[in-house]
Amino acid sequence: MAVPVVDPSLNSLTDADPAEAVSTRRPRRRPARADLLALGAYVLLGVFVCLNYWGDVTGRVSSHLPTDHSWFEWLFAHGAYSVRHLENPLFTARQNAPDGVNMIANTSLLGVTLPLAPLTMVLGPQVMYALYLGGALAATAGTGYWMLSRHLVRSRAAAFVGGAFLGFAPGIIHHANGQPNFVSNFLLPLIVVRVLRLGEAGRWRRNGLVLGALVTYQIFINEEMLLLTALACLVVVLAYAVQRPAATRAVAGTFLAGLGVAGGLALALAAYPIWFQFNGPQSYRGLQGGVFHNWGEDLAAFVTFARDTWAGDPAVEKTIGLTEQNTWFGWPLVLLTVVALVLLVRRSLPARIAAVLIVVFTVASIGPWVRFNGVETDVRGPWSYVPDDLPLVEMMMPTRLTLVVGAAVGVLLALAWDAAYRQGRPVVDQPRVPAQRTGDAAPAVADEPAATDQPAPVAARRRWLRPVGYAAVALAVLPLFPRPLPAQQIDPPPHFITAGGWRPYVPAGRTLVPVPIPSNVHGLPTLRWSALTGQEFPVPGGYFIGPNEVGEGVFGAPNRPTSTLIYSTMDKDAVPALTDENRRQAVEDLRFWRASVVVLGAHPDEAVLRELVTGLIGPPQRVDDVWVWDVRALVG
Repeated sequence: MAVPVVDPSLNSLTDADPAEAVSTRRPRRRPARADLLALGAYVLLGVFVCLNYWGDVTGRVSSHLPTDHSWFEWLFAHGAYSVRHLENPLFTARQNAPDGVNMIANTSLLGVTLPLAPLTMVLGPQVMYALYLGGALAATAGTGYWMLSRHLVRSRAAAFVGGAFLGFAPGIIHHANGQPNFVSNFLLPLIVVRVLRLGEAGRWRRNGLVLGALVTYQIFINEEMLLLTALACLVVVLAYAVQRPAATRAVAGTFLAGLGVAGGLALALAAYPIWFQFNGPQSYRGLQGGVFHNWGEDLAAFVTFARDTWAGDPAVEKTIGLTEQNTWFGWPLVLLTVVALVLLVRRSLPARIAAVLIVVFTVASIGPWVRFNGVETDVRGPWSYVPDDLPLVEMMMPTRLTLVVGAAVGVLLALAWDAAYRQGRPVVDQPRVPAQRTGDAAPAVADEPAATDQPAPVAARRRWLRPVGYAAVALAVLPLFPRPLPAQQIDPPPHFITAGGWRPYVPAGRTLVPVPIPSNVHGLPTLRWSALTGQEFPVPGGYFIGPNEVGEGVFGAPNRPTSTLIYSTMDKDAVPALTDENRRQAVEDLRFWRASVVVLGAHPDEAVLRELVTGLIGPPQRVDDVWVWDVRALVG
């Protein structure tokens, strides 16, 4: 995500008189060569990160989060199915039959899967997943670069470094292991810039309408990242107001009017989906009793290199734990951050705001108890005072607040590189305040006048600081260069499934029951059967969040007696003694699932699973490369 530290709307980020604003460049109508080179580099980096998938795109999934990877493949198939059949994309019965899944109450990525549905129909969900993942990383870096280069720094190289970190930071790369919704942050820099332009005189309606449209679209990509961005914007506006009270009062009315327009438009456009999320079928409240509130950031993680970076070591996870690596900056970057803040805070308002963001969101991410190097201490953290059922935050993980810290560090890297770039340059080449018009106008130079009001000979004597600054930034970020995401081979679906051999067994309104039944623990391959056939047949169970018997959110469908029996047989690798009650419950469960056929393909536990299902409902038939139990006569 991008952190709002520019100020194209709140008059200026300096103490200078806005009337003195100057611009040494004409507005650009087309991207400069440097812009195209930057975007090209981001695209190549996105391809490199996904390199292990492209080696066998139809046969590999994330080795870190294979179930999440399969879920998002299923989501691309859902988008294509919804468009092809003109069905409501907010709900589906193709998984968790017959109850279905509330898609807007899950991480559904509808803002991506629906527009890309035609491509998914042509390329398939596996190719679409890998293609989109690399593209989302590059797009986020690109919009971050645009924000920095157009509104904050003069040096294109500074904007490139900052944009690369915003798009490929260790925390973002960590989530790229199966969670593309957390790398789909390309709208966030645009949202941030629009928030800070709300106070622009004479344009509050237009700015409000654009912001409202962007916020609405982001709701259909990732609501959690939108919430984090909103919290970051709130902190930035408050920090600015404290430091620039007069300028804030001058634009407060216009800012609030634009904010009202944005909120009104977003509410009008998203009212029904939001209502459906909290009140539609299969909606829920909370998630497993606020269990994720315990996922606070480990303080040692900040100076640890992330697993998927060149300096990272997977073994360190055994010490700190298999937590989300949302910071994991490594000690060189932490040291550079501290030094940069010391040098820039006094003269740069954006640096001061970045410092506030880093402090506020670092403290907020600690969780209920302070953790250090994998050990939970007796020291209370801020989340110990947050109720587990507090609306909006009841499903948040404290550690994810550090994604804002990562964004602030990315902006700070751009500021540090830009400060080094300006060392030794003639004073006349540096405007003192940002141009009043933004967009494609000259980028805003956000340093205080004291940073540039120096005699030229002094500036010339400081030329040596430029290579030193460049080297410091490079040495801090190069160890964080991402590795290709780890991938693992996965068995292909049976030919019986991909060739359509199931069709005579599954009439309209009935389901195909794969064994094992998909869940968040078991049945990863069988969940992919649905995705890779375009969701042409519904399946029971699945990997999603839905309500339990009291309406609280849980992962997967509530287990029925037969699914529980299947999972326990797999865990023990032995068939239990079956009773008539087990057989009666099996028939009852098949009726509940509206089953017409039960299918068992190649599986490590194939022998015991075949013996179990045979003991419950009778002998199977061998059809193509699977075992088939036609249960239409059994369940009626």
